[in-house]
Parts: sequence; C-alpha cells; structure tokens
Amino acid sequence: MAWELGDKTLTLDRPRLMAILNVTPDSFYDGGALPDVESAVRRAIECIEQGADMLDVGGESTRPGSARVDPDEQIRRVAPVVAAIRAAAPTIPISVDTTRSAVAAAALDAGADAINDVSGATEDPAMLDMVAARGCGLILMHRLTTPDRDSYSDEYRRPPEYTDVADDVRRYLTDRVARATRVGIAPERILIDPGLGFGKSVQQNLELIRRTGELSGIGAGVLSGISRKSFTRGVGASVGGDPADRLSATLALGVMHLLAGARLFRVHDVAEHAGALGSAWAVGKPARERVSWGPDER
Repeated sequence: MAWELGDKTLTLDRPRLMAILNVTPDSFYDGGALPDVESAVRRAIECIEQGADMLDVGGESTRPGSARVDPDEQIRRVAPVVAAIRAAAPTIPISVDTTRSAVAAAALDAGADAINDVSGATEDPAMLDMVAARGCGLILMHRLTTPDRDSYSDEYRRPPEYTDVADDVRRYLTDRVARATRVGIAPERILIDPGLGFGKSVQQNLELIRRTGELSGIGAGVLSGISRKSFTRGVGASVGGDPADRLSATLALGVMHLLAGARLFRVHDVAEHAGALGSAWAVGKPARERVSWGPDER
C-alpha cells in the first residue's frame, strides 16, 4: 500500500509514525509545549531523529469541550511553523490538522503535503474541491459530533448511540471517500481514520480497534489515533487519569491496532512507538511471509 501526497509517497508496507506537533495552548496533553516557531522546529527535528515518518501540525485543539479557533488565528499559528519545518527538513511529509479550507490552503502554500480533517471534510464545503485542485493527500475521519459538544470517552453517562459502531463508521467513511473521489481526489491520496475517542465510549473504541479489518480497502490505508486519549485510562485499573500516565496503555493498544490492520500511527511519543511497533512487526514477519497477501498488502 502507498499513500500519495502530491510529489511525495508514504509507503505503508510497515508501521509508520506521524508525530503530533500541536501549536496550541489548550490541547489535552501537550498544549503550550511549543509556544513559538523555534521550539516547534526543534521538536520536529527531534521527532524525525527518533523515527517519525511524517509530522502533523495543528493549530486548533479537538479535545472535548475545546473552544473553536477562527481560521485567521489557525493560520497565524501553523503557517510559519510549516514553512520553518519545510526549510529545515525538505523531504519529510507534513500534514495540517484542520477542518477549514482556508487554513489548509495556507498550510499547503507554506509547504504541507496533506490535510488531516477530523470532520471528514463535512465542516467546510470548500475543502474537498480545494484538495482536488491542489493534488495533496487527505485524511478523512469519523466523528459523531463536534469537539465542543463531545465528552471524554470514559465520562459518558450512557454510550453514544450506534446501530453497530464498526459498521456505522465503515458506512460513513465509505460515503466520505466516495464524495471525495467524485470531485476528483484519487483514492490513493485518501487515508481514513475511524476517529478513536471522537464520540465513542471506551468499549466502542475497543470494538473499532478489533474490527479495523472491516475498514480495509476504503482508502489507501487506516490511521490510528490512540495516543494518550481518555479511553486508554478506562482499559485497566493501573492507568491513571492524567494523560501523562497513559503511555503503557497507548503502546499496548497501538500494537493491537497494528495487528488489526492500522499502518499509520499519530503519536506524541515517537521513540517509544518506534520500539514497540517495530518489535511487534518484526515478530510477525515470519507469519506474514508464510501467507498469501493480496496485491494491496505486498
């Protein structure tokens, strides 16, 4: 499998890492950690040295209860960071995490290669046409509601309503990819994201991880967004309430998501994921070589 990103290609023949670079004051784990362009570039280089295959820059928090950020402010936050990273690391693929086409266009002008749209390109009607015109990569995610109306996965009084969470997510993403291709976005430019933590209870998130294989073939590949999210603290009694205490559960669930079919992992902790996912992949190599893979898995 390969994900086409304009003039770049990210092969998904093994686990790949997308490092999170939030230039926000209020993200749930790392808000405020990168207060200026220089600190963001230093972190980007550090992530690349630790094994990141891609960088994801975001200027608006999508944690439950977060306040919306207007496009001009998002552009002010992300465009200079993207431009500086591109100058420092010319070949690394960069995505921008936004639901607004104006922000996406500004990031592409600054040197980004892909758009990571957590709304599945539903929030801004101009997004799909802009992506088609620019020929960049696109990530389409499922979410049940907007972050300002959402709750943490382990705090729902009753689970969000789905007929069947995996089937509902598959149908939604199939429809979003079809809409994208109808406006001229090639399927190999589209990655899908089941939206772990976005409008799902702890058990619904686990069910989506188990049934990731049902999403295979909708787009170029499946992105895993587990890193330190609240549902990881609902998995085991040893996991603390603070995001800083969720690394062990994140790594374990990441390995399970890899085995279920995810190939690109959006992570805060690059070195730790490189070790855990790389080791899991190496263990599974003999088994993979004994089976007959389809053409999209070679």
